Amino acid sequence: MKMSKTKLILHPVRMKIIQSLINGKKFTVNQIAERVKDVPQATLYRQLNTLLEADLIEVVQENQVRGTIEKVYALKEQSVHSMEEFLSLNKEEHLELFLTFTTELVGQFENYLAQDDIDLVKDGAGYRIAKLYLTDLEYLDLVKGIGSLIQKASLNEPSPERKAKNIATIIIPE
Repeated sequence: MKMSKTKLILHPVRMKIIQSLINGKKFTVNQIAERVKDVPQATLYRQLNTLLEADLIEVVQENQVRGTIEKVYALKEQSVHSMEEFLSLNKEEHLELFLTFTTELVGQFENYLAQDDIDLVKDGAGYRIAKLYLTDLEYLDLVKGIGSLIQKASLNEPSPERKAKNIATIIIPE
């Protein structure tokens, strides 16, 4: 029986493996093991193979090390390059991209929380779900307004006064 991508990714060890490979990182099994603590090596290999078979990760390099082959793993590229390509995805492909997106968000938030001196209020960190009741026109105005503000802010150059903020949007109709 084929397991859904959602169930594959939501397994705690597999999610940690995926999070360790976010942002284009490439690691060997030993390097992944350093980041995924308290997981027996046999379990780590089994979960890596599950992710390989599901086509979520790939071997990007093989190194000859003392008579054996050391594999280097990376996340499989899950990007869409045009609106036409986005619209042509099937439901499973959309779910796969969404899971990759949300897994990256979890990884970013985990990295933020791992810092020594955090202040969620001062740092401007937060998350929420807001149910809005809007006409199609009101919704379009809202999306255009948010898009305009984000576009304007994205033109800011880095400076000592400016701190990087990651803003993600997810819109899910009921």
